[in-house]
Amino acid sequence: MGLRLPFASLALIAAVSACGSHDPVADNANGSALPAPAKEAAPSPAGAPPANETAPTSSAPATAATIPAALQGRWGLTPADCTSPLGDAKGLLVINGSELRFYESRAVPSPAVESDADSITGNFHFTGEGQSWTKFETLQRQKNKLVRTDSNPTASFTYAKC
Repeated sequence: MGLRLPFASLALIAAVSACGSHDPVADNANGSALPAPAKEAAPSPAGAPPANETAPTSSAPATAATIPAALQGRWGLTPADCTSPLGDAKGLLVINGSELRFYESRAVPSPAVESDADSITGNFHFTGEGQSWTKFETLQRQKNKLVRTDSNPTASFTYAKC
């Protein structure tokens, strides 16, 4: 038995040494097999489609929700958006009871949005520039301001009443 213990100890040491000497990642590995990090386009305050959006989504349902009256009207990101006679008011947002109208797009709320007297939250179906997409939006009136928050990526825009 005295010989077995040293022999077993030597075998164990040899096995551990052999395992520790091999690096599981090759020295010349460059990580090229990893997927490229996702790049999300920044949302546009003018409601333009995301730059990486290529596949159109289904069209908006016919029974869209009603947008609260407190949110309706003309809203500008800058004072010039409310007064420009040149038609270049890219920060102008016009809201009526059924849709949001941006410079180059429009959006209608899905039937499943949640709203109260001063806000609306949920998916909006956008169309514009030959594309269609859906985006989760929150619009909230705060005194004489309208705050529009986009999700994915998150961005917030504050409009003043025209």
